Amino acid sequence: MTDTAKPRREQILDSASRLFSERGYHATSMRDLAGDLGMQGGSLYAHISSKEELLIEIVNQASRQFDTALFTLRGEAMPADQKLREAMYRHIRVVADNMDSATVFFHEWKHLSPEAYARVTGWRDTIDAFYRELITQGVQEGTLRADLDIKMTAYLVLSAVNWAYTWYRPGGSLAPRDVAEQFADMLLGGLRAPTGAQP
Repeated sequence: MTDTAKPRREQILDSASRLFSERGYHATSMRDLAGDLGMQGGSLYAHISSKEELLIEIVNQASRQFDTALFTLRGEAMPADQKLREAMYRHIRVVADNMDSATVFFHEWKHLSPEAYARVTGWRDTIDAFYRELITQGVQEGTLRADLDIKMTAYLVLSAVNWAYTWYRPGGSLAPRDVAEQFADMLLGGLRAPTGAQP
């Protein structure tokens, strides 16, 4: 259902996020989008230049949401294992609060043109580096095991939080915090240094 109180461009982005999420980017036509919005097909072009413009904007908006949620943690004065737990919660919260755009972001970005595709892969490298920093910090301070493979550990954490879009359902029995706490308990149980271990 389109929220008519929103500005028209925001309505178009919301509709595109939902349709791309439900049907896929290629399977959604401009006519589908116009119909969903109750517009004539040609009227869309008064607001956007192409379908890919919408995909790029959805992907960029999602990346900004993750950046805002995660990168402020860098300056927080807390042990790395706690930062990792909080990062997982914030990551899953962005997904849970934006299921349509998160699905488009993680699943449909492969349809971007080469230049936009390169920007997304660059962003993914930045997020991967962020989680590696947290894990490296934990190893250095002794809260995480000294024998961890930093790269593989970051992949494991990212796999858990990124793929929440495929199964999480807002309004279900688990809130984002519940999911993050269970994931963190399971993962950190294997990542934490033994009690009394020295960095």
